[in-house]
Amino acid sequence: MDEKELRAVLIETLLDIAPEVEAARLRDDKPLRSQVDLDSMDWLNFLIALHRKLAVEIPEADYARLVTLKDLQAYLGGKLR
Repeated sequence: MDEKELRAVLIETLLDIAPEVEAARLRDDKPLRSQVDLDSMDWLNFLIALHRKLAVEIPEADYARLVTLKDLQAYLGGKLR
């Protein structure tokens, strides 16, 4: 899966959790939770959904590293290789 495909999966999964999000306005370098106003439960549901969709383990210890779309792409991209 290339970066563009992975970003599409991230956005699609995010829209499943928060359908009101305007995907075109998302910035890769800004904290995602503040851009889309996700509470901690929504964020957890988002990470769990990514785990299920991509079959990638995301240990709770790594959650703090996953702040921006760029962070998520790098982290998940590394696990998918």
